[in-house]
Amino acid sequence: MYLQEVKHIVVDTLALGAAGQHLDEHSALLGSIPELDSMAVVQLIGALEEQFGFTVDDDEISAGTFATLGSLSAFVKHKLT
Repeated sequence: MYLQEVKHIVVDTLALGAAGQHLDEHSALLGSIPELDSMAVVQLIGALEEQFGFTVDDDEISAGTFATLGSLSAFVKHKLT
């Protein structure tokens, strides 16, 4: 449901350009995309908060959340429901 919006935010925030267009729900993020370092995670969380109007507490952030594009989208869905 939120997959395309989250994909757009990931591609824009990480400046992946055309290389990010192949991402799908099964695409690995953390550990697979060099641009997704600790600072980029912070920027990505900020972009998601701004786009969707929620806040993310430190204890909600885990490597599992950023494992795949699908897991990140599921996190957004959870925050909004």
